Amino acid sequence: MDLDSRTLRWEQRTGRVLAGASALFLASYAVRVLALGLPQVWLDLCLAVTMACWAIFVLDYAVRWRLSGLGPKFVRVHWLDTIVLVLPLLRPLRVVQIHDAVQRRHERPRLSLHARVAVYAGLSVTLLGFTGALAVYQQEHDAPDATILTFGDSVWWTCATLATVGYGDVTPVTPMGRTIAVFLMACGLALLGTVTGSFGTWLLQVFAREDEQGPPVS
Repeated sequence: MDLDSRTLRWEQRTGRVLAGASALFLASYAVRVLALGLPQVWLDLCLAVTMACWAIFVLDYAVRWRLSGLGPKFVRVHWLDTIVLVLPLLRPLRVVQIHDAVQRRHERPRLSLHARVAVYAGLSVTLLGFTGALAVYQQEHDAPDATILTFGDSVWWTCATLATVGYGDVTPVTPMGRTIAVFLMACGLALLGTVTGSFGTWLLQVFAREDEQGPPVS
């Protein structure tokens, strides 16, 4: 069995596990950020769940590195996986890859290409927006001269940032908050370009089919 087949089988077997671990990671992180009034034992439990999920991500990364046969080149070739391992809150960026690995069990995707782009973009925006809002709120709500004081403020700011609008009514003031803002801006531009390009391609295909059919013959 070649290396690509072994890697593919591993991704197919672990796709749902990684998706579940990603959901648990996000949920436990959200509880730790938003439910500060919980007893310390519950906060510690959430931290343990977060670390356990991250350990699963590390194991998956190590196994795929071993199966790839690329050695140190794996870090450069799979740069997105490397970034997501270091910054687990960016795991929504791997939604497409995880879903595709699961769908390879079937002979063909259940959705058309353009429908998949729309679904993946919507999921990515929603998950990235939520994680970005959590991360910014954690860094900003108790900072001196902060304008993002509530989670609602953080969600509003994240939506404006991902949409590349940037009203400027609330802005991050901490270095980490501004770093997160840069990532969200880049992701917003990339997702907007992806959706716009897919929609434009779909329109061209529709018009091309209409031209090929031509006017009805009288």
